[in-house]
Amino acid sequence: MDFLEPHIHADICEGRTSGHLTSGIDSGFTELVSKRGKDAAKMAVDSHTFAINRVGEISKKLGIDCEYRQLPGYDISQYERGQEGHDEEVQEFKEEAQLMRELGMNAEYKEGFAVRGWDGKVDQRDAVVYTGQATFHPTKYILGVLKWLTEQPNFQCYTRTRVISVEEKGLLSKEVRVHTEGGQTVTCKDAVEATCIPLQKLSVVAELVYYRTYCLAIRVPKGSIEDCMLYDSMDPYHYVRFTACDDKDDYLIIGGNDHLVGQEDEQNERYKELEDWVRARFTQAGTVDYKWSGQILEPVDYTAFIGKNQGNSHIYICTGDFGNGLTHGVLAGRLIADEITGVSNPWSKTYNPKRIPPLSKIPDTISHDIEINTQYKRLLQADVKDIEDIQPGSGGILNPTAKKPMAVYKDEGGNVHKFSALCPHMKGVVCWNADEKSWDCPVHGSRFGKDGLQVMGPASGNMAPVDEAGENLQKGSVAA
Repeated sequence: MDFLEPHIHADICEGRTSGHLTSGIDSGFTELVSKRGKDAAKMAVDSHTFAINRVGEISKKLGIDCEYRQLPGYDISQYERGQEGHDEEVQEFKEEAQLMRELGMNAEYKEGFAVRGWDGKVDQRDAVVYTGQATFHPTKYILGVLKWLTEQPNFQCYTRTRVISVEEKGLLSKEVRVHTEGGQTVTCKDAVEATCIPLQKLSVVAELVYYRTYCLAIRVPKGSIEDCMLYDSMDPYHYVRFTACDDKDDYLIIGGNDHLVGQEDEQNERYKELEDWVRARFTQAGTVDYKWSGQILEPVDYTAFIGKNQGNSHIYICTGDFGNGLTHGVLAGRLIADEITGVSNPWSKTYNPKRIPPLSKIPDTISHDIEINTQYKRLLQADVKDIEDIQPGSGGILNPTAKKPMAVYKDEGGNVHKFSALCPHMKGVVCWNADEKSWDCPVHGSRFGKDGLQVMGPASGNMAPVDEAGENLQKGSVAA
């Protein structure tokens, strides 16, 4: 098996996850059942439960010290007790807990339940409590698994090797060709695009909604707060877990405040809201040591796409993780391996990328398509009127009259680097992300570094330089 990785291990998505391993679904099971049916919801529970346990089995077998431990999950209302909306959500929680039990989860609604260590004045007691969830340190786990893989005689790993296309030749072809940016071609019988998002134009790409999500790691005194997985019902919701810091403190990791990719520019306010949320509930919270953001891909029918890609017989994908990427990645390993080797798997129908979206999702799909198409209005817009308006270490879109829009990056020394602002995927106009110092496309979520080099698909290529400085910046980044 050959493993091709454009970056270093766990550098982009896996290293930025918040580390939740949960059989809970972001949409909630009531919503999932309404769109996909009870059988699909049962398969979701079974497959995610398998993934949670499998991580524990592998980490134990391989001796990977990745902080794996099983914990309870708590779902709480976004509203305080006595606030309008709290009682209505409590009733929904009771119904959701009952459905979770019917699907095989150990769940119950507990009136008056409060997390130990929640000592702030905000009163959000009452919760759905469910067992069998887990957390771990994803980077330590991935590096441990990779270490074991590299010791196997039939495994080869190539980092900093960017794939630009994966294709089957001919209708009856049993050969897949994987092409790299460096001009190499790998020929194989089967290929798996475990790339967060497939490198293709549309199909499943058009059935996903793309979000940025934000995280903070805040010090709390060791043992002062119950070790658990906590989620509220806001839209977007907050999610909390804990991890080791040092002998004195743990880290409380909180995430949330999601927004559509390329359609917000107030990242600092989002980090501040997360910090304020924690401090209002856990008064012993100390310093914020880390903050970061990540990307989430939400399928229109609330279920990931795992298996043979649309129109293919030997190309497999895993995408649409909807906040459950860690468990999806593990269960995909089992599901795709079974499909390649011809073993029947009960999860295949649920995750089939070739499935037809339910009729109930057609209005949502149309609304999603309209939202995407409105982003092309940026072809006529600009972020700045003049390069002088761009601060060092920042970027912006210039749209000269009668010319194509340009993405302009001004480095810390004041040197200007220009690129085409058109995303090489579907020609949407990218936006500057000041938090990540990246160019993000609001159409299908492709992302590029400040140097225009592709960071995340579905675009397979880089932003085109339009001046020598931009070209040199890209060459320097590639050489590094």
